[in-house]
This record gives sequence, C-alpha cells and structure tokens, in this order.
Amino acid sequence: MSTPDIKDLPFDSPVVPEMVDGAKRIQFCCRKGIACWNACCSNIDISLTPYDILRLKRRLGLASAQFLQQYAVPYEMEKDGIAGVKLKPAAGGTACQFMTPDGCSVYADRPTACRYYPVALLSLRKQDEYVDRNAYALVKENHCLGHAEPRSLRIDDYRREQGVVEYDEQGRGWRQLVLKKKSSGPTVGKPSVKSRQLFFMTCYDLDTFRAFVDSGPFKELYDVPQAEHLAMLGDTLEAEQSLLQFGYRFLRQTLFGEETIALHQAAVDKRRQHVREKALKAEREAAEKMAREEDAEDEGFDD
Repeated sequence: MSTPDIKDLPFDSPVVPEMVDGAKRIQFCCRKGIACWNACCSNIDISLTPYDILRLKRRLGLASAQFLQQYAVPYEMEKDGIAGVKLKPAAGGTACQFMTPDGCSVYADRPTACRYYPVALLSLRKQDEYVDRNAYALVKENHCLGHAEPRSLRIDDYRREQGVVEYDEQGRGWRQLVLKKKSSGPTVGKPSVKSRQLFFMTCYDLDTFRAFVDSGPFKELYDVPQAEHLAMLGDTLEAEQSLLQFGYRFLRQTLFGEETIALHQAAVDKRRQHVREKALKAEREAAEKMAREEDAEDEGFDD
C-alpha cells in the first residue's frame, strides 16, 4: 500500500504518515529547561493501556475502580464497540493531573503513549495473518522543540531508554484483542452489552476481575491449575501482571472461542442443561400465551 502524500490528507495531522522500523534514526531530546517544557502535558489526549492503569493505580495506592473514577474516562474505540480508556485531564482544563512545574509526578510509571513520544506505535495485522506487526511513525507538532536538539538515536534505542519495551510486552495481548475485533468487523457482529462489560472489567478494573477469578462460579466452571490460580491472586506487581495476561486469554476464549483455558466437564454439562431448560420454558410460555390469545379471539367470535 502506498503512503499518502501529506498534502492529500483531509486534516492537519502531527503524525508524519510514513511507517518505519526500529532501525530508523530520529533526532530528538526532551529536557527540563527547553522552551516547550510541559507543553505536551498541558493539553492531553492520552489513551491508556490496561498495563498503564495497573502501574498507575499501584503507584497511587488506589483500587482499580478508584483510579478509573478519579483519573480516567471511557470512550468508544468504534461505534457500539469495545471501550477504551483515556487519562482524565485536570478539572476544568486540558492539562494532565500529574503535571508539575518540574515535570511528571509519576514519571517512573508514566503511560505508554508518554514514553513513546514523539514516536507513534502502529500495530498492524494483514487479513491473511494471525500475528500483528509493529511499525512506527514520527510525531511532529509545531510547539515541540525537541526535534531541534542535537541528539540522534535509533527508535529501538529510544524505546529501551524510555522503558517502553516492558510496556509493549505487557500490552501486546490487549492490542491483539483490539486488532482482532476491529479486523473481524461484521463477521463477529456488534458485541453484546454483557460482552462489553466483560471486556471493560477484565482489561481495566483488575481488582474486580481478580475477585471474579477467585469466585465460586469461576472455579466451578474453569479448570485452572492451582499453582497458576494462586499466582494470580496476590497483590504484587508480578501477580497482577500474571492476572492481566490470563485476562487476555480469558477474553479470547469468551469473545472469540479460542479455547486455551480448560473447563470442568460436569459444569459445562450442567450449564448446557440449564440453557436447554431455559429455552424449553420460554417455548412453553410462548405457546401458552398464544393459546390464551386464540381463546380470547374465539370467545369474541362466538359473542
């Protein structure tokens, strides 16, 4: 596919529409004292990955639900589709809530998008492929003077410097889910309300998902090895990382039928029987309703 000429784009985009790989050299440096210091953080539009939320809520000592309420706002990635989460700006403004005169107050746990800037990560998947490919694009905004700084390095080196490699590894399962849903389109259909709620809980409200995984109904249905199950229930960073990765498997199984989590056969049979009984009950009630309506019509005819 050819790259569009910048003059042909229907909008003014800060992203140069040229896909490059990690070997591409960029000239950039952001430092305190530069004239545009904090300009990016003064007007934010930052999408958060599930791992971003995990790191930030741990940094702030908050439960997932508290973090989402205070620092995040949901948005639709596509109409009537699965939800994404963005960082909520300061009340009555556009600035990041973590911005200070000295810079970011949560710098060690800053979101993926902040780490990447001025590089944009592009996750792509061809129709006939089952794996996603990463490419990069350069973001150039008029206010940013970092591109004039005398420092040159490869994108791969910049990613390592900014600590984004770990964030990409932890967020890859989520990006694959989003790509799979978008690329499937009408073949999957519009997700149900329950599916959207399940996606949101699993990806963004990790504390609630942990309680769900530790619940009786979950353990009755899913046959997760005890060691793996216990490793996900702790409060350490490693435990929550394991829980998040398990969550991506869980969503691939529940939303797309990719079965990687074993089920207890007795529970499966019980659920199937319950579904059958529910369907039969619905049919019986519909038949009885139809019979009552026919009786009422016959009575009126006789009269």
